[in-house]
Amino acid sequence: MPSEELVTSEFNLLELAYALTRDYGREKAVKILRIVRAFVTVVQATDEDYVEASALRIELKKRGKNLSLIDALGYVLARRLRIPFLTGDREFKDLDGVEYVK
Repeated sequence: MPSEELVTSEFNLLELAYALTRDYGREKAVKILRIVRAFVTVVQATDEDYVEASALRIELKKRGKNLSLIDALGYVLARRLRIPFLTGDREFKDLDGVEYVK
């Protein structure tokens, strides 16, 4: 996978669709999502990824960190693909492979 390639999951696109619909309305949200899809690769998660993301969320919850399953899945996918996980979420502090963005 080329280092400049952007990767996401369908679930992250769902989160984006929600924010776009909320802020810009349905029609504009669809247009923007089509543009985004032209620039990203959507990675299909496996059952193993789902279980790993669930286990990660459980483990981090024990440490007082509260992250969504979608964010946990994004992290697991990034680790599987051996690419940095880009996030602004402090719940991922101290985890390997995380790069913070604002």
